[in-house]
Amino acid sequence: MPCSTSTSGASTPGRSSESEYDDSWTPFTERSVLFDDHDIEVAIQQSTESQHILVVGGCGFIGSHTVWELAKAGYNVVIIDNLSNAFGSVFERLQEMIDNHYDTVKLGSRRPSLKLFECDYRDSQRMSSVLESYELLAEHPHGSRYQRQSRISGVIHFAAFKAVGESIKQPLKYYANNVGGLIDFCSLLGDFGVKNFVFSSSATVYGTVADMGVPLREEYCSQQTTVFVDEDGQKKVVESGCAGLTNPYGRTKWMCEAILSDLAHADPEWTITALRYFNPIGCDESGLLGEDPRATATNLMPVVLRVMSGDIPTLSIYGDDYDTPDGTAVRDYIHVTDLALGHLAALKSRSDRGFRVYNLGSGQGYSVLEVVAAMERVSQQKIPTKLVGRRDGDVGMCVAKAGRAREELGWRTEKDLEACCRDIWRFLERVATESK
Repeated sequence: MPCSTSTSGASTPGRSSESEYDDSWTPFTERSVLFDDHDIEVAIQQSTESQHILVVGGCGFIGSHTVWELAKAGYNVVIIDNLSNAFGSVFERLQEMIDNHYDTVKLGSRRPSLKLFECDYRDSQRMSSVLESYELLAEHPHGSRYQRQSRISGVIHFAAFKAVGESIKQPLKYYANNVGGLIDFCSLLGDFGVKNFVFSSSATVYGTVADMGVPLREEYCSQQTTVFVDEDGQKKVVESGCAGLTNPYGRTKWMCEAILSDLAHADPEWTITALRYFNPIGCDESGLLGEDPRATATNLMPVVLRVMSGDIPTLSIYGDDYDTPDGTAVRDYIHVTDLALGHLAALKSRSDRGFRVYNLGSGQGYSVLEVVAAMERVSQQKIPTKLVGRRDGDVGMCVAKAGRAREELGWRTEKDLEACCRDIWRFLERVATESK
């Protein structure tokens, strides 16, 4: 057994539900010495009818919400997660949610499969075994040999470490996982012919450019020389590179984008989409999924929740002397459901190949104090705060210009800050009820 696995759905007669294969396995996907024309034709047909999306880090906060949206849209999903910063119970909850959805909302619709492989995406041997279980062999176009094909039609990568403060204290940990891991993983995917890749990047790649006080365009941090016309109608030329990266985490994201851009340039069969997240908050409106990391979270909303649940006494506000309306840091907060749907848009809307970057944000900035006030309104309770000094690696303002995603992917945010806070409060109330 290459990895510990869990499967959703009924088992095929004569096969164990703990098999390393999923429920849509067919005899034609086995590695065989001999193939005849009929075998190949059937295998290729089944490969187009039973495509899977591989989600690395699919039990985490953003990953689990994306898996949920993929499953609701009818995608078969394969999750890779070593559960270093997530819990296996998330997978069980996803199974229950999907079962209920197809038993009630989509009664009679084809129920997609859901599978979890508990392993590290950096373990090439184990990952090879997983990819082999979804492999098909197809005839080469010239008929002289066979080439690899896969029932995995796309990969979404959520496996990076992401805490700014920790990256400053443990930079090698971040470079090893985020950069080294990505290189080995993409090399392996290429070997199996899986070349549709969605990468979770970050607005941290803009560095201190974010402090210009204007919404951030994708062109402000480019992996190749870029010519564009700004809001004033002026032609601008931006050379490849970045400016003012403030922490190792941000540097790893920029390095990964550069690597993926170079890969797509070297091998035109790749379609690579880098999604620059701004500040994901909220949770699924059901209150059944939320942000529940194993490690202590350092971003704003999880800390707010810990204060509200009584785990910590006060919320620390890091700096009130930024060049913002109330002096506290301003961020572009995006509901995690909107963010998850951005990944589906990237999978469905990218008809071209090559490397392309998109901001995923609302275009609206809110300060720390404004977020706290919104959460207090929704919960009708006071959130105690205390002012402390600025954190290393933070910038004062970071707000997206999201026109490119709207125009090219047909994606935009739908939920505002109040909706984010209401859904978070619903999640917190459910957690409190279940703990009694």
